[in-house]
Amino acid sequence: MKKLYFLCTGNSCRSQMAEGYARNILNPKVFDIRSAGIETHGLNPIAVKVMEEDGVDISTQASDLIDPDYFQDADLIITLCGDALDKCPAIPSGAAHEHWDLKDPARVEGTEDDILQAFRETRDLIKAQIQTLN
Repeated sequence: MKKLYFLCTGNSCRSQMAEGYARNILNPKVFDIRSAGIETHGLNPIAVKVMEEDGVDISTQASDLIDPDYFQDADLIITLCGDALDKCPAIPSGAAHEHWDLKDPARVEGTEDDILQAFRETRDLIKAQIQTLN
């Protein structure tokens, strides 16, 4: 089984959405999927909402710190922001690494519609990227 690890700063939205899509799109007999952060910020309720709009329930996922053992054993590590890329431990030599440099939708300011749109755009970018992993 391939271990897939999604990492971002707070494990609150981007990596959570990636984990949710990966669990729904990728074959669970092939992939063991987790997400984590270099910090924990809790699960972002807007991320939960926009994922529900696309039929993916991430409401039971948790914001976790990087598990050093899982990290060392991972086959593919995907960083979803520059902060995680810069601050995560050195990628193990046996792991493949991809960097998806996604803007943090939680930092968008504006109306509720502006914020929801930013989350939806990030969600859709992540979904497209996950589909390339199949």
